[in-house]
Amino acid sequence: MMQQTAPAAAMKVGLMVPANNTTMERELAAWLPPGSTVTTVKIPRGEGLLTKETIPAYRDRAIALAREHFAAGEVELLAYGCTAAGFLSGPAGDAELAARLAEVTSLPVITTARAMVNALQHEGAERVAVVTPYPEAVNTQLAAFLASGGISVVRLKTLNSPDVAALGRITAEEVRDLARHTMGADCDALFIAARSCRPTPSCRPSPPNSPPGLVVDRATAWDAERRQASH
Repeated sequence: MMQQTAPAAAMKVGLMVPANNTTMERELAAWLPPGSTVTTVKIPRGEGLLTKETIPAYRDRAIALAREHFAAGEVELLAYGCTAAGFLSGPAGDAELAARLAEVTSLPVITTARAMVNALQHEGAERVAVVTPYPEAVNTQLAAFLASGGISVVRLKTLNSPDVAALGRITAEEVRDLARHTMGADCDALFIAARSCRPTPSCRPSPPNSPPGLVVDRATAWDAERRQASH
């Protein structure tokens, strides 16, 4: 399950996340090969959740920051860790931003939204259960993003955080409990888009030998290794 065929070498990864994100750096590092480093740049944002209307300015800030911080060759790969922004942008917009980031940094670039699709496709998942912290507008775009990769959402449950402060209050226990009520035998896999789920056994929503349960940071680390190996 999402394993490389040979032990991967340590990586130097650049990471871009929203300014309010305090967890992805360490969670991503925990899934990367031993000895890997993660250098993080945070993208300024307001207290409100991202919307289609605020995405263009947010994207422009990301591109400017990437040019400023990641164009000197100190990292080997750039991960755009703004999952909701990727969903709201759609597959084409997410790919366009990845191309622009690659252009200004001369680095291979992955995004968490695309990593999610790649990981689920790798698992052979076609019908999935999804847990998110997002409101309906983002969840609708999430489902459409998955559908573009041939993956249907059988069941989606959300913590429905109304603002950035509420996102920060989500606990691993809340995510785990919601995941247990979301996954079912009619699904090939469970995807957890909430980062409050730490990469520890306590956050595994399913027993051994059950369909895979993927957290966003694990999918991103796997896609980073895969991209680095092919670069």
